[in-house]
Amino acid sequence: MKRTIFEEDHQLFRETFRQFVEKEMVPHNNFWEQEGIVSREIFEKAGEHGFLGIDLPEEYGGGGINDYRFNQIMGEEFDLAGVAAAGSGLGLHNDICLPYFKEYCTTEQKERWMHGLTNGSLITAIAMSEPGTGSDLASIATTAVKDGESYLLNGAKTFISNGINSDLVIVAAKTDLDARHRGISLFVVERGMEGFERGRNLEKIGRHSQDTAELFFTDVRVPSANLLGEENQGFYYMMFNLPQERLNIAVSAVAGTQYAFNLTLEYVKERQAFGQPIGSFQNSRFKMAEIATELEFAWAFVDKCSLALNNGELTAEEAAMAKWWTTELQKRAVDQCLQLHGGYGYMDEYPISRLWRDGRVQSIYGGTTEIMKEIVGRNLGL
Repeated sequence: MKRTIFEEDHQLFRETFRQFVEKEMVPHNNFWEQEGIVSREIFEKAGEHGFLGIDLPEEYGGGGINDYRFNQIMGEEFDLAGVAAAGSGLGLHNDICLPYFKEYCTTEQKERWMHGLTNGSLITAIAMSEPGTGSDLASIATTAVKDGESYLLNGAKTFISNGINSDLVIVAAKTDLDARHRGISLFVVERGMEGFERGRNLEKIGRHSQDTAELFFTDVRVPSANLLGEENQGFYYMMFNLPQERLNIAVSAVAGTQYAFNLTLEYVKERQAFGQPIGSFQNSRFKMAEIATELEFAWAFVDKCSLALNNGELTAEEAAMAKWWTTELQKRAVDQCLQLHGGYGYMDEYPISRLWRDGRVQSIYGGTTEIMKEIVGRNLGL
């Protein structure tokens, strides 16, 4: 079924960005996977081509285009080219972190940071999760205590994507210890601040080229000028931005499933067993038919959510629906695709094995499937 949400300028952008991914990312992907991190150079090249901060103001080097569909196209192309893990660092920078800078930066902060954000010299991360706190943001233990014209930041964060490469880290911390979620503020911690240390680049099941780190803050003196937005409003800022974050994951999940399906369809047409292509067996046909059908439904809903986000109408419940259903589809469908590859699917030389590993985290980060269902269920009055 033809997707109808994209116009001619979107299609031209897709072609241009696809060429960029094929030239600048695909040839280096295996090396980045082995190293456990992408080169900073890819952020600078993306900036040179205008692929960073598309929705940021033109006076700061952005594209000045307030249309999520361009971000959606980039997210899809990372997965459709098989470089989802490498691309997730760029996606995090563009789609999850930059909206905070766009919405909550003062004019002075924009002057300090935005040119670097759009040219790739400043890489971003956001630090919410803690060793003892995952989805329950109200229970974070990191604190920021006012001390003159600065705050003393203490605590630890974990599972932070772009944790090694990042230059600017948005850190959620308690500024009112007794107010739970109403006492959270956001701070921009800069590379090199005294007391700010990075732990190891964490070893993961998949997404090896996406650097993921522990971050430690010991009496880090953060200037008041690095407070993002207003004090004690951080939780509400995060809630405002979470629908787009979860839609990003849904976009990646559907595109990743589509890529796995495409690879498997080609494989089952060519692979012979008992004198005929394995795709000609009824079980194979039925499995592929199921995935093809579910993909059509998934694309339709994700595209609907994308238009809703553009119109400022995407609700937290709709984003949660998209996130949990598409990521569970990805796990289920990619596992079936690996099964259809037989023993070869378990070999690293076949891309399906990487897709199987990389897709597993999608139903965990950005809010687990269980949390997503809780959001949907509460909206039903249950």
